[in-house]
Amino acid sequence: MPDEPNTTDTPLALSVVAPAHNEEDNVAPLVDAVGAALSPLGIAFEFLLVDDASTDATPQRTIELAATRPWLRLVSLARPAVGAGNGQSAAFKAGFARTRGRLVAVLDADLQNDPGDLPAMLELLEREHADMVQGDRSKARRKGDAWIRQAGSVVGRLFRRLLLGDTIRDTGCSLRVMKREIALRLPLEFKGAHRFIPVTARQMGYRVVEMDVSHHHRHAGETKYGMGITKRAIPGLIDCFAIRWMGKRRRTPAGVSEPTATHARAPGDTPAVVTRPRQPEHSA
Repeated sequence: MPDEPNTTDTPLALSVVAPAHNEEDNVAPLVDAVGAALSPLGIAFEFLLVDDASTDATPQRTIELAATRPWLRLVSLARPAVGAGNGQSAAFKAGFARTRGRLVAVLDADLQNDPGDLPAMLELLEREHADMVQGDRSKARRKGDAWIRQAGSVVGRLFRRLLLGDTIRDTGCSLRVMKREIALRLPLEFKGAHRFIPVTARQMGYRVVEMDVSHHHRHAGETKYGMGITKRAIPGLIDCFAIRWMGKRRRTPAGVSEPTATHARAPGDTPAVVTRPRQPEHSA
C-alpha cells in the first residue's frame, strides 16, 4: 500500500530526514551532530532516521538514542525481495511521507554532510524567499577528490545542462532544505529519482538557490548507495531522458472547485467558490 502524507495536526518548524543502511557506527555521532546544530535555534524540530533494511545494529542504536531524545524518530523499511535495501529514493519517500515539519531538511547518514550547515541554509531560504536551498560541495571536494571523479562530475553536469537545462552544480549533494510540499510531490517511487531532486523542483515551478557547504570523509563503514563512475554514467544518462520526459508531461490544475447544491450554476458560469493552489515562484 503506498505511503500517505502525514496528516498530524502537530506543527513543527523543521523535519530532518536521513536514509541509513548498515550505519551502526555513524548513528550516535550523527544524532549528536543534528541535535547540536538545531537545539540552539530554539525551534521545534524532529529527526527521522530511515533505516533501509539494515542487517546490523542501526535500528537498535537509534531506538536507544530516542529514549532520551523525544525529537528522534526511527522509520524502518522492510527488506525487499531482491537486493540488500530498497534504495535511497524509496527511503527518502518513506521518510518524507512521515514528516511533520513545515520545512524538510535532508542529509546522508554517513557524516559526509555536516548538520552544522543547516542553520545557515535555513537563514538563506528565508532571506532569499526561496523554496529550496541546495548544498554545493564543489569547493570543499576540489582538493580531496581524484581527477577522474572530478572529470566525471563535469561530464555529468554537462549532460544535465544539455538535456534538462539543469544549472545546479552539485545535484548529488544530499544536504538540502526545502518546503515540505516539494518533498511530498517528488516522484521518488522511481529508482534514482533522488539524484534529480533540485531540477525536478524547478520543473514544478519552485525557486531553488545554492549554498556552499562542507564535506567530510566517511566517518565509519562503507559506501552503501554509491556506484562507480562507469556504473553511474549510462543509468544516469537514461535517467536524464526520463526526467526530461516527466517534466514535459507534468500537468498541474489551474484551479479546483467543489460546487454544492447551494451554489448551483448554469453551464459556462464561473463556480461560486473556487480554491486555487499556490503557484510557486519560478527560478531565475
